[in-house]
Amino acid sequence: MFAVCGFCRSTLAREGDTLRRLGQSAELFDDHTPLQLGVRGVWQKEHFSLVGRLQYRYRDGTWNEWHALFDTGRSAWLSEDNGRYVLVFPAPGMAPLPDPTTLPVESRVMVGGQAWLVASVQRVSLLAAQGELPRLPVAHTPDFVIAELRSTDGDVLSIDYSHPGEPDVTVGKAVRLAELSLTGLVATADGVEGGAAEKTLRAKGLACPQCGAGLNVQLNTTQSVVCGQCRAVVSLAEVTGGALSYYAQASAGDPQIPLGKVGLLALGSSAPLPWQVVGYAERVTQDDDESQWSEYLLYNRSEGFAFLIDAEDGWSWVAPLTGVPGGSGERVSVDGVSYQRRFSYDAAIKCVLGEFYWQLERGQITHNTDFAGLKEHRHRRLSRELTGDASEVVWSAGATLEVAQVAQAFGVELASLPQAESSGGLGKMGRVIFWVIIILLILWLLSRCSVYLPWGGYSSGGSSSGGSYGGYSSGGSHK
Repeated sequence: MFAVCGFCRSTLAREGDTLRRLGQSAELFDDHTPLQLGVRGVWQKEHFSLVGRLQYRYRDGTWNEWHALFDTGRSAWLSEDNGRYVLVFPAPGMAPLPDPTTLPVESRVMVGGQAWLVASVQRVSLLAAQGELPRLPVAHTPDFVIAELRSTDGDVLSIDYSHPGEPDVTVGKAVRLAELSLTGLVATADGVEGGAAEKTLRAKGLACPQCGAGLNVQLNTTQSVVCGQCRAVVSLAEVTGGALSYYAQASAGDPQIPLGKVGLLALGSSAPLPWQVVGYAERVTQDDDESQWSEYLLYNRSEGFAFLIDAEDGWSWVAPLTGVPGGSGERVSVDGVSYQRRFSYDAAIKCVLGEFYWQLERGQITHNTDFAGLKEHRHRRLSRELTGDASEVVWSAGATLEVAQVAQAFGVELASLPQAESSGGLGKMGRVIFWVIIILLILWLLSRCSVYLPWGGYSSGGSSSGGSYGGYSSGGSHK
């Protein structure tokens, strides 16, 4: 019914055999996606083509929704979702729809006779449109709300409130690009189809706004990149028609696994896959313990993104979930595995390197809760992360890894951190207090008796310290 001209970006409406010009779409933000118009794929034995594209902007960056037209004539949307993809279909019969003004994140609602948890409520705007579309793109309109709800079965319900009184509703599940048998993907410079897109941003001459060094962008959906020279964090969300924003940061530590390294890891899959380190972050808790850990952002062409965590209780990995756990409070479950809550804390990004698919901000705070699997699933990990403004909650699941397994996968030597208490008991401050009590107790006992000193004489009490307390902070497996 609608199309956007690829030459002049005019938005056209079909009225019988004629076309009517409605306006002009904005320029698409170059986000290096491997998808493009004309890509063919298969879903449940039905063939489809990507014929249109909508590009949205929200506070932390941009994302794409691709209009998939099936050979049967029905439409779907292939949408980016936290570094992965979701295939959703129109669901006009879903009711009753909640009011977007009274829809807090993590609240539970009933829609279409099914229970949903509100995972995200974002004010967004339509940045640009491309190709053939089933509905009129509402570019250049005031911001509107898109709410995303998730179920314990892994379903995703998206409600687009851009048309007042007539919200667009879609329902679907997460998909892997590899299982869609896609052909016609964007080719890399060496002609390999489906690789990361050509680095067209570099051709535009992007330079660091702080030091002027060239920015080398490699991810297919980069929103933030760290300058390799001055380590300023640069936002690419406003690269179309505007200046780059950035903030300076203290020097980041040197990651044990260098950026760009590729390792073969089996992260929840039956066979090892090549994962490339594209980002590195150091995070710290906002409490007296100030527990610190490192996160490596991993990228695989067909699987999307995952996180490799180096914490005081060892190495682990997690990847974002599409659905939400069942249960609440101290114990939850995912895919038949029960998890017990271990820690709750606020965390902040201390420093970063590399590229990220979300926009980073100075002093960015998240509210985190960590869970560990029970019984035979003690190696499993689950985390909940709520944004500082409570606009989105992300659940991630994974498992522990042996340090030797990580070192062998990436071909590096890794220094093992001291092991934290598995019970999560005493943090750094707790252990300091514990040893202070022990020392005071010893001093009190010494004051009650005379002690023979081997180098001569007696002492009726007192002590001198030959060192200071140091070591590491506790807090367990974070993320």
